[in-house]
Parts: sequence; C-alpha cells; structure tokens
Amino acid sequence: MKRSLSVLLTLLMTVVVGPVPGASAGGVQPLERAHAHNDYEHTRPLFDALDRGFTSVEADVWLVDGELRVAHDLVDARPGRTLRSLYLEPLAKRVRANGHSVYPRWRGTFQLLVDIKSDGPATYKAVDEALREFRPMVSQWVNGHERRGAVEVVISGNRPREDMLAQRVRLAAYDGRMGDLGTGTPASFMPLVSDNWTKNFTWQGSGPIPAAEREKLHRIVEQAHDAGYRVRFWATPDVAGAARDAVWRELIAAGVDHLNTDDLAGLRQFLLANDPCEHAA
Repeated sequence: MKRSLSVLLTLLMTVVVGPVPGASAGGVQPLERAHAHNDYEHTRPLFDALDRGFTSVEADVWLVDGELRVAHDLVDARPGRTLRSLYLEPLAKRVRANGHSVYPRWRGTFQLLVDIKSDGPATYKAVDEALREFRPMVSQWVNGHERRGAVEVVISGNRPREDMLAQRVRLAAYDGRMGDLGTGTPASFMPLVSDNWTKNFTWQGSGPIPAAEREKLHRIVEQAHDAGYRVRFWATPDVAGAARDAVWRELIAAGVDHLNTDDLAGLRQFLLANDPCEHAA
C-alpha cells in the first residue's frame, strides 16, 4: 500500500511539476530543425526546449560585474541568471548522463547560440573563459581542425570576428550573415549563416510565395550548403496560423536548417506533421 501511494505521488509530481531538470528525456524525439529563439524567456529555460526535442537554443548575454547574465535587455540582466547556471551546467549534466550526448542515443550535435549584447571583445573573452571549464562537452577547433563535441557553441550578435580568427584554440564558432556568402570563409569557422527574414524577403505567408522570392530562397540555401554552412532566418512570422505554417513549409522545402520560433509546442507539432525528415524518424 505504501509503495503504491509513493508511485502515485511520483506520477502526480511529474504531471504537475514536469520532468526533473537534467533528466534524460529518453522518450523525446530530437528535432533537427527546431531552434528556440530567446529560449531564456520560457518558464524553464533550456528544459522547456529539451522536453520538446529542440536541438538548438538561443541565449542573449550581457557582461555585467564579471557575470555573463542572460536577458534580452540590460535592465532585465539579473545576478545569478547566467550562461553557466542556465545552460552550460545543465547541458554538461545531461551530456554526462546520456553518454556524451544531449539526447540518449542521438548522434547529432546540439547548438547553443550565444547572442552577445554587450561589448563584443570583452564579452566574448568572458564566454571563452567560461567554456574552458566545459571543454569535454563542447566542439573545439585547433588550428582550424575540428574536434566535434556534444554541444557546438556559436557566437552571434556583437561578434568579434578578428579576435575569434586569431585564436589557435577556439571553443566557439561564428554566426555569419548573408553578406558572408561567397567570401570563402571556411565552415570550420562559420558553420552557420543567419539573417533577418524581412530584410531579404517581402512574403509573410499570405498567398503563394512569389516565384522570384522562392528562387532566391533556394539559391541562398544551395549556396550556403555548397560551402558547408547551415542556414537560419530570424523575424519569420511566428503567430500560430496559416501564414506561419506556409512560411515554415517553404523553409523546409528549401532545406533551411533551423526554424526559428518562440512557440515551442507549435513548432514541434508542425515538424512532426510536415517535415518528411522528422516524420520518417
């Protein structure tokens, strides 16, 4: 009787509270295209995304009093709410628990997109120092040669390109922009190219995409993939409805690697229903 009561209480706590942070979430299918934009604004940063199989999350950071505080705006950058406490430590715990993988038996690499909001060189130096404690977990490049890790850190925002290029041993990669396509920048330095959807396209999902814009989208992705880069757009429509779904379908059809969203449950449901790769998995 006591054992039955204990099991019942455990089940009730799981339903009410949710999975224990750091748990393996072995039953969750990793979604290769799912990127959590401004992930730290969710109730449970990182874990809400992991519970839904996301394989990429974004954290904005400010260097304040020696801490890499996570927040979109400086006024919200609170002590103790840091890149280390919200992301690096929990990810390291999962990687240890799951046999050097963020998800059990998953062979992919999890992307941690660190968007620098404060001074680029100073903040990147602090990020680099923080990552050195987690070297067994993160991808690293020595003289341009990659040692793949369970987590790939990519620097966005105020990116100190020259500082990063000067490193013999580098623990993070560079997030490029559309203007970087065709420059010959190696994918070992710039594995990702991101840009603002609205600065490149006028279509917002209402009616069919103009033929010229569809051709442009496919051309961008093809050029990026030929150079070994992944592609992500931010500022795509993100209000649930037919327009958002239409844009997501075009992104998938073009081969865009990361779909950007604040609606974690909505993107998961969409990908499982509409992405042939995820559906087949």
